Amino acid sequence: MAGFWGRRKREQAETAQHDADLARRAQSSLVAADEHIRLAVDEVSFAEAELGPNAVGDLRAALDSVRTHMQEAFHLHQLNHDEIPDTADELRTRNTRIVQLCEWAEDLLEDRMAALAEPIERARRAPEIIARVRADAARVRERIPHARETVARLATRYAPSALEGVAANPAEAEQLLSFAEHSAGVAERRREAGQREQANLAMEAATEAARRAETLVDAVETFEVEALRAEATLGAIVEDSRGDLIAARTAPQVPAVIEAMSALQTALAALPAAGVNTDPFEHLTRMREANAALDAAVAAALERAARPIPELGHVRNAIDDADRQLAVARDVIAGHRGWIGADARTRLAEAERVRADLDRVVGGAAATVPTIPEDDRDQAMEFARRSAQLAGDALRYAQRDIDASRPSAGPHPQWGGPMEGFGRRTGGGSDLVGGILGGLVIGSILDGIFD
Repeated sequence: MAGFWGRRKREQAETAQHDADLARRAQSSLVAADEHIRLAVDEVSFAEAELGPNAVGDLRAALDSVRTHMQEAFHLHQLNHDEIPDTADELRTRNTRIVQLCEWAEDLLEDRMAALAEPIERARRAPEIIARVRADAARVRERIPHARETVARLATRYAPSALEGVAANPAEAEQLLSFAEHSAGVAERRREAGQREQANLAMEAATEAARRAETLVDAVETFEVEALRAEATLGAIVEDSRGDLIAARTAPQVPAVIEAMSALQTALAALPAAGVNTDPFEHLTRMREANAALDAAVAAALERAARPIPELGHVRNAIDDADRQLAVARDVIAGHRGWIGADARTRLAEAERVRADLDRVVGGAAATVPTIPEDDRDQAMEFARRSAQLAGDALRYAQRDIDASRPSAGPHPQWGGPMEGFGRRTGGGSDLVGGILGGLVIGSILDGIFD
């Protein structure tokens, strides 16, 4: 008993210590949350002054919600210290709720204040940002004459269709720079007038316009490099394609290979002569597609040549065998529903699923389609054999279940003597299913001789 009471005292002491720690945590959480609310109030005032009232709507709504819920936390804390005695469970429940409310309040305010941190920082740095926008605009404007010269030089080498993406870039960049400089001036004037929200919008517009203008000018120089690279790549692909055409003549001349060779020859013939303005990107794309199509056609033809295609008659024999085994398995299971277990039913359901997949492969009822494409015969044969195998398994499991469920022969009069022929029904189901299985197996072997 001494050990029991000693353990009980230790547990009581641990519980009391935990409750004391929880009470101190609740008090400190109240103080921290209240200070966070005061900080958020100051942040709302500053953010509204810098960004305008619309920007602080989420923070203001969060602050109102936090204040409402913190009233509950302070009320619970007051109940803990009023003149009415409380049980340990009541104090523990209240302190736990206080901690939860305070942590939720701090997390919500921190999230909303973090969302405003970057916009506020940008607003504080507005003069610096406006000055940088003007400097960037001046720097990019100095590059525009060179961009115009580059476009003019490219126009003498490439077709107009190739230059559609960059021909107007210098003019568009100049318009964007003018807009950026104007927006920067608007931002300064609105800021001086105290219209901070409009000033920030104008500053954002100026920054984005200057960035887009520089991107357009960069695109002109990038195009020239990419065009030269495309020309070099096009030459390599042309040489490779001519070699592929020579090699394709030794591949099996099936319709797909012949069509791919013709398409590649057409793409080669469409290449312009030297000195003619052209679009290297368009020709490169066309040559890549034709070359890849020929490679794929030759690979498929070689694979097909290495793997003989089953004859249509053999595939039909396999389908007929699967249908026969499925029909027998369905009849046996349907005729002995109360005796058939999950194994036989599962095999039958799987066999029927594979048989349905076979119909989808051949594009219709496999037993009646006029023909099966050569590319689909391997898969059709595989599905047919798999369906037949599963149907055979279902039949064997069904036979096992029937034999296990049928009553054993006993001394009852109807199971002996003159009724012996009827009494042998104990093995009749097995003999019947065994005969069916034997016939299906022999039929399957005979069909498989021609595979």
